[in-house]
Amino acid sequence: MTSLTVAAAEHVRHLSAPPIFFGLFAFGTLSLLLYFVLRLDRD
Repeated sequence: MTSLTVAAAEHVRHLSAPPIFFGLFAFGTLSLLLYFVLRLDRD
């Protein structure tokens, strides 16, 4: 049973892209949203 659990845990850990991509994507998205919010505040 433990080998099945270890195999399942190893399978779940696989990401489709490097973690740095997810960090940059989140940073870019949040920066864009902040830009739009600040632009709306100016009007």
